[in-house]
Amino acid sequence: MKVLGVVGSFRKKGNTDILVNKVLEGVKSCGIEVECIHLSDFDFKDCIGCEGCAKTNKCVIKDDMSKIYKLLEESDGIVLGSPTYFYNVTGDIKKFLDRLYCYDTFDPSDRSVWVSVNEVVKTKYGVTVAICEQNNEDDMGYTSIAMNRSLEAVGYRVVDSLKVLHMFSKGEVSQYKNELDRSYLSGVKLGKTLLLAKKVRKSYNMGD
Repeated sequence: MKVLGVVGSFRKKGNTDILVNKVLEGVKSCGIEVECIHLSDFDFKDCIGCEGCAKTNKCVIKDDMSKIYKLLEESDGIVLGSPTYFYNVTGDIKKFLDRLYCYDTFDPSDRSVWVSVNEVVKTKYGVTVAICEQNNEDDMGYTSIAMNRSLEAVGYRVVDSLKVLHMFSKGEVSQYKNELDRSYLSGVKLGKTLLLAKKVRKSYNMGD
């Protein structure tokens, strides 16, 4: 089993990076393999709404997103993190989420009928991490909502959604034990959820 961490901040070793990796530490403590990537290391474009993925559930745009798709498909879960940029996720996270559209399939005669690849093949699980410099959760805007709803739409069950406020300076969250502990325990919860799902699948002879 494996969980992929995806950091949407442009600042490496910043608050988002630190907390995503702390969640992954919790996952790893459950004996589950982890890997972390930074979207800023990849060159990929926006979804252009071409519907080229409609028949195959494969995006037709040829860029670095193909490397990320491979990592997602090899993973059983995700830890997705973004700072708040003007009441929403970063541009890289928005591009990433939009490009997951290929994992949804729609009935050609009635687009209100649809399924996601993951919910058909195997439900996956996730944790989201949102950071905001303000003290009021309302100032986080749509950061958590955008990540949670998008992941749920492509067949992930979000088991925890961390919202961390009043963090601005690079890496300052490393001084806040409560936030680090919360993140670690969130990862443990994700790890335990994955192990429980594996146990249930095994009892029904559904494989891993």
